[in-house]
Amino acid sequence: MKFDSTRLNKFRTSLNEKQIDVAFISDFKTIQYLTTFGSDPFERILAMLIFADQDPFVFAPALEEQVILNTGWPFAVYPYQDDQDGMTMLMNQIKVRNTNPLKVGTEKANITADKYERLMNEFNEADFTENITPIIEHQKLFKETDEIAKLIQAGRDADLAFEAGFKALEAGKTELQIAAALEYATKLRNVPEMSFGTLVQGGAHAADPHGETSSRVLKENELVLFDLGTVYEGYISDATRTVSLGEPTDFMREIHSIVLEAQLAAQDAVKPGIAAAELDSVARDVITNAGYGQYFIHR
Repeated sequence: MKFDSTRLNKFRTSLNEKQIDVAFISDFKTIQYLTTFGSDPFERILAMLIFADQDPFVFAPALEEQVILNTGWPFAVYPYQDDQDGMTMLMNQIKVRNTNPLKVGTEKANITADKYERLMNEFNEADFTENITPIIEHQKLFKETDEIAKLIQAGRDADLAFEAGFKALEAGKTELQIAAALEYATKLRNVPEMSFGTLVQGGAHAADPHGETSSRVLKENELVLFDLGTVYEGYISDATRTVSLGEPTDFMREIHSIVLEAQLAAQDAVKPGIAAAELDSVARDVITNAGYGQYFIHR
């Protein structure tokens, strides 16, 4: 996947409209969106600096420099070693381009207090009130053709993962064993990454919306929840399926029909301009009217 300047140019236009002299991008997912280079830096510094009247640059751990250049990124990359003061080096590069920025934008939903304070102390005459998180979030809402194709592929890969998990289901196996079989089969199909830890939860354990896959042994005639996602070129799928291990009881069938009715009602209500909360209410009302509202504890 090679760098294309379209997204970066669109983002710079939005920054210029707000008269932002320097934008400090700290979220590695935003950097991936704008450059195609994706890597979680963990404790290291990874940042992208965008200027009103200068070329942008990426500041990154030295071990990532060549990978960034391989994307076709045409602007500067400044690497640093672990024994160096990365923030001081980064701020010096900002000064080379703008010694006295008047307005600095940051991703307030992401930047750490330490980095924010060091920037403010270094550029103490600048206005730091501009939050650029909403700008990039708004731009990401409008998917381009290639993005939609990648999301569809991520969804197809997730379907294959579910298929593998369903085939592996067997009473007497643990949730962890099913999850392992599912992920192994998925990677054999050259799907490189799950988007989060795969969840397999059986019986009463499936009622915990944010539970973890455990060593619990699956039993015949119980429901099993699968919650998983896959990553395709940085784009993520996330889906949940619940299946019956063995013949479902009448009660299981009743619950399934209520949830299906709620899902279809919400899908039918989708239209431009409707709020997510309204769709939630459409689905929730079906379940509440069926007498199970108190058990619907998730959004």
